[in-house]
Amino acid sequence: MNIFTLTKAATVALALAVSGCTAPSSNSGPDIVEVAQSAGSFETLVAAVSAAGLVETLQGPGPYTVFAPTDEAFAALPPGTVEDLLKPENRDTLTAILTYHVVPGRAEAADLAGRRVSVLTANGGKLRINGTHGVRVNDARVVTADVAASNGVIHVIDKVLLP
Repeated sequence: MNIFTLTKAATVALALAVSGCTAPSSNSGPDIVEVAQSAGSFETLVAAVSAAGLVETLQGPGPYTVFAPTDEAFAALPPGTVEDLLKPENRDTLTAILTYHVVPGRAEAADLAGRRVSVLTANGGKLRINGTHGVRVNDARVVTADVAASNGVIHVIDKVLLP
């Protein structure tokens, strides 16, 4: 079973936590992976998604909300961390970290504004989202919100989230 398979419970939890989420955008246009590839600030994330074998999943119908760390966020990890995670023997750990950045459903910044919620991630972990002063996800800050993709939305964050 693909660990990225989203459960009905996770989808329901997101719907309850973030009521009023917008419907997914049309299926035309670039998907989450294509948007990340074209942005120019997610080279490490795209390489990690590829190394974890998650490209096809993130190109699926979704919708997904992805909290995407920038290249600078990955560079702030201790030296050698990214290189170690990209090794084939660490694929399970890398997959767990990446799927911790993905929430089933589509939640835009307006859906989160003024709210404090916990949501289930695609790996089964919980993220604390605080939308009372900007949007924070655990200890990361959303620096760019609502980057649209055909199968969801990307929120750019300034730190890598660790489960």
